[in-house]
Amino acid sequence: MSGRPKTILAGILAALTVGAIPASALTPEQTALEAKAVAYLQGLTSAEGRFVQTDAKGQKTEGKFYLERPGRIRFEYDPPAQLVVVSDGHNVTVYDRRLRTANFYPLGLTPLHVLLAKTIRFDKAAAIDQVERTADGFEIVAHDGKHASEGSITLEFSDSPVRLLEWTITDASGRKTRVQLTSLKPAGGFDPKTFIIGDDDRKPR
Repeated sequence: MSGRPKTILAGILAALTVGAIPASALTPEQTALEAKAVAYLQGLTSAEGRFVQTDAKGQKTEGKFYLERPGRIRFEYDPPAQLVVVSDGHNVTVYDRRLRTANFYPLGLTPLHVLLAKTIRFDKAAAIDQVERTADGFEIVAHDGKHASEGSITLEFSDSPVRLLEWTITDASGRKTRVQLTSLKPAGGFDPKTFIIGDDDRKPR
C-alpha cells in the first residue's frame, strides 16, 4: 500500500467535457430517483464514518471522515498514509504530513461542491449526466453546473432505505478515484477546528 495515495481530489482539476441531460429529458423514473437523492442529501447535514479509497492503480487506503454541510468535510487517512483532506466551506486543503506540504483548491471548482452545497439542486448548482438503476439501488453522475470542465462525480445510493454508499471522481483521462463509505452515521457538535488544518495535523503518524 502506498504511503502517498492519490487523493480524493485526484485529477478533478483536469479538463473533462461532459454533456448534461436537461431536466426535461429525464424519464419519470429518473426524476423520481433524482428527487430521492436530493431529499436524502439535503437531510444529510452532519455525519461521520469510515471510508475505503481505491485509486486508478487499484491501491487502497482507509480512514475516517467527518461531514458538516454546507461546505465542510474532513478525511483522515490511516497510517502509513499521511494525508489529511479538509474543506472549510471555501477551500479544500490537501495536507501531506510526511512532506509538510499543502495544496489548496477552491471548493466551488471541485465536484465535492455537488455533495456539500447548501441547497442541493441537480438542475441548478449541478448538472446531471446520467441516472441509472444498479443491482442494489441507483446512481447519479453529475458535475457542477457552472464549471462543466472541472470534473464529474458519480454518487451511488441504496434504494430501500436511501443511503449514500460511495462516490467516484473521474478525471479527463478516465482515471477514477473511488470512495466507499463502509460506515455512515448521524453526528453533530463537531469542534470548528475539525475542518481546518491544525498543529496536530502537521505531525507525522
